[in-house]
Amino acid sequence: MHDTREHTNSYYAATRERIEFPVLRGEQRADIVIVGGGFTGVSAALYLQERGYKVALLEANRIGWGASGRNGGQLIDGFVNEDKIEKRFGSDAGEMAYRMGLESREIVVERVERYAIDCNLKFGFLDLALKQSDVDDFEAQVAQKRRKNYPHTVELIEKSRMPEFVGSDKYVGGLVNAGNGHLHPLNLCIGEVRAAAQQGAQVFEQSRVTKIRHGAKPRVDTSIGSIRADKIILAGNAYLGDAEPRLRSSIIPAGSYIIATEALPRELANELLPKDSACCDQRVALDYFRLSADNRLLFGGLCNYSGRKPKDISAVLQPKMISVFPQLEDVRIDYEWGGYIAISINRIPQFGRIEGNTYFAQGYSGHGVAPTHLAGKMLADVVCGDSEQFDVFARVRHLKLPGGRWFANPALALGMMYYRIREVL
Repeated sequence: MHDTREHTNSYYAATRERIEFPVLRGEQRADIVIVGGGFTGVSAALYLQERGYKVALLEANRIGWGASGRNGGQLIDGFVNEDKIEKRFGSDAGEMAYRMGLESREIVVERVERYAIDCNLKFGFLDLALKQSDVDDFEAQVAQKRRKNYPHTVELIEKSRMPEFVGSDKYVGGLVNAGNGHLHPLNLCIGEVRAAAQQGAQVFEQSRVTKIRHGAKPRVDTSIGSIRADKIILAGNAYLGDAEPRLRSSIIPAGSYIIATEALPRELANELLPKDSACCDQRVALDYFRLSADNRLLFGGLCNYSGRKPKDISAVLQPKMISVFPQLEDVRIDYEWGGYIAISINRIPQFGRIEGNTYFAQGYSGHGVAPTHLAGKMLADVVCGDSEQFDVFARVRHLKLPGGRWFANPALALGMMYYRIREVL
């Protein structure tokens, strides 16, 4: 699953802040050792370091190498469908899940401001309606948000006003959320790990974990080093691999892919997205897009549940992009990239502990920028003795599929095909 130790050839990698950390060598000691240098692990490391713990963070490749540094860069509040949690555990748990969804967004904004992270954070998110039933859903969402005193401005956009927001005639309406937005995810992750390191966290890159030795004083081994600690946090998500085999059968790795155009003339960029919003439609096989800081259109919409990487990402995604924006028919594609996200069958993030002092979080199902930050906080909290949020989600039972990804990926692909056919019909 790991095809390189350097960053993928993405727009984000080409425009990232340059920073490197050493390889783990020899024997080390820490209070907490964290496996995985994406948003979950980095968020947990920064929280724990702020609280005075001695933290060691191990990343198999580069910080933000996986989904945290490859995603669409859309900052959307919401942690989980709170109705699912309320149905299983009652109204108090459902209300907690709703508040956690708001908190997940606030964590990112606060981090950017506190540590002056240059990640091009911009506010404004536009959900797009392709049919009247989408508009009906938007109306229900607005009504629910108003009942719950949602803290950010939301506005329904009629079809006649859509040119104010998106230069495409494909959509019949929209829902604007002024509190959500978009950012450069890899630079966010790098900025956070820099802050953790400045406060004393030990960060090691190109240090793949080969074995975890559980016990009263657990140890994490790499090929040329080891760290003993009091507690372990596993935050590898879709890229944890064989480091802890007991977690592999609970998630399904699914591919997600993006293209980036050449830098567009300002006039054309303004025509496509006059408000510089991040956008997403409502289909199962959705399209999402936004502008970069240098006026490239970043367009995603090829979530591959089969587990097989497409031979030519641009050949699949560029026609989708042109169907939304015919203005881009002759525009050059400068970058194409992708990677794996971890899917939970019930779409609820997975939390738990192994042998008492190893904690994990995984399975964000493609909604990771904000939720992963909250997951990092929850892991830090439970390590420090506050398990209120963690315990709610640790109680959720998750289906483990026999046969691992060899069975799960084809099954998931067939299931998603069923829903796509329903949408077409």
